Amino acid sequence: MGEEDRYCFIAEWYDPHAAFIRRYQFMYYVKDQTAEMFDIKNHRVFLKKTKVSDCLRLEDLYIGSTVNILSRQLKFVDYGDDYTRTRFSHKKERTLGIIKPDSTAKMGQILDVIYQKGFMITQLKMCQLNRNEAFQLYQEHQGKPFLDNLLNFITRGPVIAFEMMGPGVISAWRELLGPTDSAEARKVAPQSIRARFGKDNTENACHGSDSTTSAAREVEFFFPSTGPGRQNTAKYSECTCCVIKPHAVKAGLSGQIISAIMEAGFEISVLEIFHMEKANAEEFYEVYKGVVQEYGSMVSELTSGPCIAMEIRAQEAPTKFREMVGPADPEIARHLRPRTLRALFGVDKVQNAVHCTDLPEDGLLEVRINTEKMYVCL
Repeated sequence: MGEEDRYCFIAEWYDPHAAFIRRYQFMYYVKDQTAEMFDIKNHRVFLKKTKVSDCLRLEDLYIGSTVNILSRQLKFVDYGDDYTRTRFSHKKERTLGIIKPDSTAKMGQILDVIYQKGFMITQLKMCQLNRNEAFQLYQEHQGKPFLDNLLNFITRGPVIAFEMMGPGVISAWRELLGPTDSAEARKVAPQSIRARFGKDNTENACHGSDSTTSAAREVEFFFPSTGPGRQNTAKYSECTCCVIKPHAVKAGLSGQIISAIMEAGFEISVLEIFHMEKANAEEFYEVYKGVVQEYGSMVSELTSGPCIAMEIRAQEAPTKFREMVGPADPEIARHLRPRTLRALFGVDKVQNAVHCTDLPEDGLLEVRINTEKMYVCL
């Protein structure tokens, strides 16, 4: 890739005041990490060349990506020219992965392996499939003798579905998975996911699409391009809310955070990646407005990239989980409570790894707000 490269995308921004989606040409210049925007409808420059290295990375440039530029949340919906399409289309192969019911208890460890291997997870959601949905997913196995057992297995508990993106990601993911039979995987690929987490030929930890055609169909099954996504698995009882903040998601810390939560005895009954819009973030953090001086920065952080929202369940979940999260300032947490999540994964008072419900009576409310926002956004 040359230093003079300029990439062009079509980006959309929802203007809440006009209740209208505005479209822009978005140009990104690799050499100096600047961007400019052109208002397509009004035929005028909207943003002159501006440094965006603090809020946009080259890896954020792909169709479907959501970025925050000057407090505007932009979604890239198409390539802006043939040059960009040619340079990016082969690098942005997509595939679908599934953590199966036998391995959801190890989802944090599996996600950590995925992040450590450099895979980019662009969508993720915990789902509970019914038999009809499972049959639709595995329709290519119709008439095969193992189909009934497969359907019984995949519907016996929740699954974690995720879309991954990158050059050659279909074959790279299948290589990381290892052979279908977990026993065979332990012989020939002992570091593979199925060798480490699988049990046999059916309960083999994870699924991976086997072709571009299968990947497109399976991604669309779990993350439809039009209409709402599949129903989440929220239970809305004995619960509290946890949001892994964008800085921690981008740093690949999500798997470690999820493992720490589950090892502490909490149940994760909802798990989903979503992008928080500014108006929603301001509403979500309204209780802090005028109370903490970091309020504006907290809103900016929450809208700066993908979040992972979770429903956390346990007896007295809001109080117990709040204790596990620790003080808002990670520096204080590292001195006073060094095993808390913010002590282990936080950077500062704004980038402090996770948000959790502060007041016990707000636990259910925040879970409902987030699951409703995820249902609308996705």
